[in-house]
Amino acid sequence: MSKEQLIIFDTTLRDGEQSPGASMTKEEKLRIARQLERMRVDVIEAGFPAASNGDFEAVRAVAETIKDSTVAGLCRAFDKDIARALEAVKPAKSGRIHTFIATSPIHMEKKLRMSPDDVLVAAQHAVRFARNGIGDVEFSCEDAGRSDLDFLCRIIEAVIKEGASTINIPDTVGYNVPEQYAERIRQLRERIPNSDKVVWSVHCHNDLGLAVANSLAAVMAGARQVECTINGLGERAGNAALEEIVMAVHTRQDVFPCITRIDTTQIVAASKMVSSITGFPVQPNKAIVGANAFAHESGIHQDGVLKHRETYEIMRAEDVGWNANKLVLGKHSGRTAFKARLKELGIEVESEQVLNVAFTHFKELADKKHEIFDEDLHALMSDEMVPPDDEHYKLVSSMFHSETGEAPQAKLTLSAGGTEQHAASSGSGPVDATFKAIESVAASGSELLLYSVNAITTGTDAQGEVTVRLSKDGRIVNGQGADTDIVVASAKAYINALNKLCSGQEKLNPQL
Repeated sequence: MSKEQLIIFDTTLRDGEQSPGASMTKEEKLRIARQLERMRVDVIEAGFPAASNGDFEAVRAVAETIKDSTVAGLCRAFDKDIARALEAVKPAKSGRIHTFIATSPIHMEKKLRMSPDDVLVAAQHAVRFARNGIGDVEFSCEDAGRSDLDFLCRIIEAVIKEGASTINIPDTVGYNVPEQYAERIRQLRERIPNSDKVVWSVHCHNDLGLAVANSLAAVMAGARQVECTINGLGERAGNAALEEIVMAVHTRQDVFPCITRIDTTQIVAASKMVSSITGFPVQPNKAIVGANAFAHESGIHQDGVLKHRETYEIMRAEDVGWNANKLVLGKHSGRTAFKARLKELGIEVESEQVLNVAFTHFKELADKKHEIFDEDLHALMSDEMVPPDDEHYKLVSSMFHSETGEAPQAKLTLSAGGTEQHAASSGSGPVDATFKAIESVAASGSELLLYSVNAITTGTDAQGEVTVRLSKDGRIVNGQGADTDIVVASAKAYINALNKLCSGQEKLNPQL
């Protein structure tokens, strides 16, 4: 007897982007979307088109590019939101509208200031309006985990009659526990007369660390779509991690009554790409994609693995892509090999000019490093693919001096709006001096929330990848920079964050 398919709905580009500072450019969203398509994700939620013109354009670009996955746009239960989303996903070979409204007593009373009857009418109208424009409509009951069961039955039965084909039951605030959440899914499927006409979906947040457990419990109770993100990225404590959901189902086929169509060998590549683009590092002990996920320190474990791998490993590292990124380039590699590897990594360079500049910088990096790994290429291209119009500040040159017993010094030449300016400062360390020198020119008035350094690859010649998080007037942005010189990487990251602050792009993000 063949098993049912579990639909994997990835919302890295929408809910994942709601992590403070994780906003992505259109080009970055396209790179991730291509990798998700390569991984055979069923549904890619590309964004919230009504949030901003930039988000609309990004969703539309993904819809125009992706052919083998459904592209979804999120919208509130407002005609203008739905119309905007319909326009954004129109070019998609397979498009979906995902509309939602809050259904819990606290949300209806305190946030919406609407009665349950008004919410019911709004939900029916939203699904009807969306269904008139597209065949695939998903409806979500925001904060379903704290909603009244009788009201959920009433509103879901109504929106199914209006044409919703997927019903999502989000645990928006990560409040539920597995047995409770599974029972909720089971009760809804049993009590709603037309429940067999839709795919039941779950969307769990990780506030109590239970997002994956809740999602998998719901699958056992009949849910056949799981909404998740790469690396568990998302607002607050994040979402259910796609890699954990997929590998749990893949590894425990003796338990789960369903299968996914995911190409698991693409998981690590997707994880590294998302981490590089957003600046959110993956913790070493993270399941599946952490650096230590398949490492064995204990002598007893090492002995067991050497004798028989399955004594301590329930999965093969190669099955999730850990050995897929060993192809390296070096200083003797040519332009054709460089371009081909970028394409294999899902990095499409729009112009020969950008490719030429990137190749020049690749050669410069190859002179500093003996081998160039895929992670190095991702970091390199993240720098190269920033549109010139978005770069108000640029690092022209730098000089640092650090000596025992003396205050470290930084001397920089910056381009600010096309005009070169010189800056110098001392600090408690070379990075502190560098940031103070940059601020003497920028005078941004921003607050430094985070400074993080990670080695992109192994070895003393590895590039350091720096993440800087800045806050100003309620806006939070992440900046990234990479270089074999960690102080230069720090300067690049700070300037990258400043440029994002200067862009002034505002986002309106709903919560699901």
